[in-house]
Amino acid sequence: MTLIQDPFRSYNFKVVIQGVVEGHFTQCSGLGVRLGVIRYREGGNGQVTRALPGRVEYADVELKYGLTQSHELWDWLMSAVRGEVVRKNVSILMLDPQGTVEVMRWNLLNAWPSQWRGALLDAMSQDAALEHLTLVYDSLERA
Repeated sequence: MTLIQDPFRSYNFKVVIQGVVEGHFTQCSGLGVRLGVIRYREGGNGQVTRALPGRVEYADVELKYGLTQSHELWDWLMSAVRGEVVRKNVSILMLDPQGTVEVMRWNLLNAWPSQWRGALLDAMSQDAALEHLTLVYDSLERA
């Protein structure tokens, strides 16, 4: 008899960036891959359009994290701004309901920051100050 499994909860995740100690991420979005399509018609049959797989495009990933005194993510971004792109492997881990055991992993290979947005500052709010970092990467693995 097959047991029905509940889906994983979206809040049980962890982001690990190669060489970065700090970084308590509150949100991770945009993970995806798109396979382009090349459409063509054959010479003898003009009424049928066929399709071939085209280029693979990986969607940018946006990370939100609490603003702290750490400079690690900022320094990584600034190296790219100076034209000295430092590529790092990034892992997005899905955790079990207790948040202790890794149950799934996506690896972003050769990632680097392409965009940063500062925290919303609002004197009438008690929310945590969250910064946004957008990553681009060469390829994606599911492990």
